[in-house]
Amino acid sequence: MAFPALTAFYGAILGLTYAGLSGWVVAGRFGANVLHGDGGNEMLNRRIRAHGNFAEFVPMILVLCALLEASGASHVTIRALLILLVVARLMHPVGMLARKNSPQQFLFRAPGTVLTFGVLIAVSILLLSRV
Repeated sequence: MAFPALTAFYGAILGLTYAGLSGWVVAGRFGANVLHGDGGNEMLNRRIRAHGNFAEFVPMILVLCALLEASGASHVTIRALLILLVVARLMHPVGMLARKNSPQQFLFRAPGTVLTFGVLIAVSILLLSRV
């Protein structure tokens, strides 16, 4: 079984993205003078949910991609899946800050969510096809 270097590379990029989202939440809490939770602040709640959503999906997808890569899947396939994941995870928080039903929400949040689900489903199916 080979070391999943592509997944490791994109995992590091996503790790830095997660650190940025974490800092974004901390800054939001500091700015809203909130020590725990969201303090009823809607924008802080959105930051927290964008951060939480990232934490809910990215680790599982990275594990599945690492397994797929280690099983011998093509680097083109792995790279495509992980580039889509990075793009999706950058789009989602932008859409989370948008006003309800605004163009920004529709251009970023929904596509970010759909791309994330698409990558999760695709990597799962590809992995199942290899075992």
